[in-house]
Amino acid sequence: MIRSSKELGTFVRDQRKRQALTQLDIAGMGNTGNRFIVELESGKPTLQLQKVLDVLDLLGLEVVVRPKTAKGL
Repeated sequence: MIRSSKELGTFVRDQRKRQALTQLDIAGMGNTGNRFIVELESGKPTLQLQKVLDVLDLLGLEVVVRPKTAKGL
């Protein structure tokens, strides 16, 4: 479960590395700048959501949104 932009950035970086891709590889495949990938992996909280979703898709990842479960149940 990811609860912050920092956690998302770390997860994206780990997934990219597992796939033996560089930040430049992802930037080129995603038609975005390398700076965006660097900022995403650094956890910048103000990035454009659609671009983030596009990068996740490139890495074979998806976002699932669901209601929180009650704690202790």
